[in-house]
Amino acid sequence: MTENTHATFQHAVVTGASSGIGEATVRKLRTQGWSVVAVARRTERLEKLAAETGALAFAADVTREADVAALVEFVSAHGGLDTLINVAGGARGVDKLATARDEDWEWMLQTNVMGTLKMIRAFLPALREHRRGTVLNLTSTAGLVAYEGGSGYNAAKFAQHALTNALRLEEVENNLRVIEVAPGLVATEEFALNRLGGDREAAQKVYQGVEKPLTAAEVADVVGYAVGLPHHINLDQIVIRPVAQAANHKLLRQ
Repeated sequence: MTENTHATFQHAVVTGASSGIGEATVRKLRTQGWSVVAVARRTERLEKLAAETGALAFAADVTREADVAALVEFVSAHGGLDTLINVAGGARGVDKLATARDEDWEWMLQTNVMGTLKMIRAFLPALREHRRGTVLNLTSTAGLVAYEGGSGYNAAKFAQHALTNALRLEEVENNLRVIEVAPGLVATEEFALNRLGGDREAAQKVYQGVEKPLTAAEVADVVGYAVGLPHHINLDQIVIRPVAQAANHKLLRQ
């Protein structure tokens, strides 16, 4: 993808940075010259990423008010931010609604929805102050079309999709740019593994026979492009899938 040379924003906070798309996004932005604060719960992974990329590491659980408040202070002390990229999230379970587990739903709603809410709410004053701020939420095609066995993840990602649209309407007067990136099938090291309770064989079957599922780096390329555009250009929603996935319910396996 052609690099954008007209970026005006250079200070980003990226959540979910210890693996997958979040980690890849930190790496991508650093290659583009951004100052990045990488946020996740796992300190060792963050420190390794920081050592390799020059990003700043901050261990935090985005669902905890105290952690988010401490992060705001840290970011303010290290130059502030222009861009907030919410990647933290995930799925747990593939149960149908009739057998859904409360704890799985609660985890997904907290991580995908409440974490995004808490991060945006906490950083809005700083983003409004610049009047050239950007919020990018990584959602999912699961937030656009429901599917069997996905009701909990669907509910969480539909909610995240909806709050993204509402935020764009509410903050246009503050010149806040609000972007949604909704990936389809992405082969990462942990997403399917975590969703399927650590069953590595079952996780591998999710991608079995699919020609070239998306990679975390490819999604990060799109994120980097979207936030690097001149500020008056808002890519409201970007849906990205592998060609083999024509729709959520149409996945070609060889």
